[in-house]
Amino acid sequence: MSSVPDPTLTAFAGFERVAAGSRAEVIAQLRWRADAQPVFVFDDATGERLDLDLREDASAAPDGPATDEQATRGVGRPKLGVVAREVTLLPRHWDWLSRQPGGASVALRRLIDEARRVHADRDAQRASREAAYRFMSAIAGDLPGFEEAARALFAGEGTRFAELLSAWPEDVRAYLQRLAAAAWSGQ
Repeated sequence: MSSVPDPTLTAFAGFERVAAGSRAEVIAQLRWRADAQPVFVFDDATGERLDLDLREDASAAPDGPATDEQATRGVGRPKLGVVAREVTLLPRHWDWLSRQPGGASVALRRLIDEARRVHADRDAQRASREAAYRFMSAIAGDLPGFEEAARALFAGEGTRFAELLSAWPEDVRAYLQRLAAAAWSGQ
């Protein structure tokens, strides 16, 4: 079983990047800040804005209370990461799945793995565009050319996107270009 690396985060105070690194590194960097300017923290993989608890005693507390669902044994093979969930299909889909070698679960896993492999580039482009847009919306929504930059981002117009960002603050522009880098691959 492979372990998922800790996400990296980037923090902004206004339009200035003030911290970057792992969750623990960013929290440590932000605790040492002397000014009271609000800080926005973003997940580097998704562009989502995060709320971090910067209190000294917060790092010792668990991420949240254990839920009843965690306490009871789930269906599937939880130790292997297999989780049972509900899937709604039409009768013709269930008929087809029942005729596949290994059964429905094996066939679905095989189809999903194949689709992930075939569409990996397209999925990476979409994820990159969505991450860039989340960050743009949170921090740059009032900057000149925001709407045009968003259109260029989703139209796959990398050169136009970069041109529209050229007047934006340097740290915002650099982070956006990093988030959107995979949006232009394969073009």
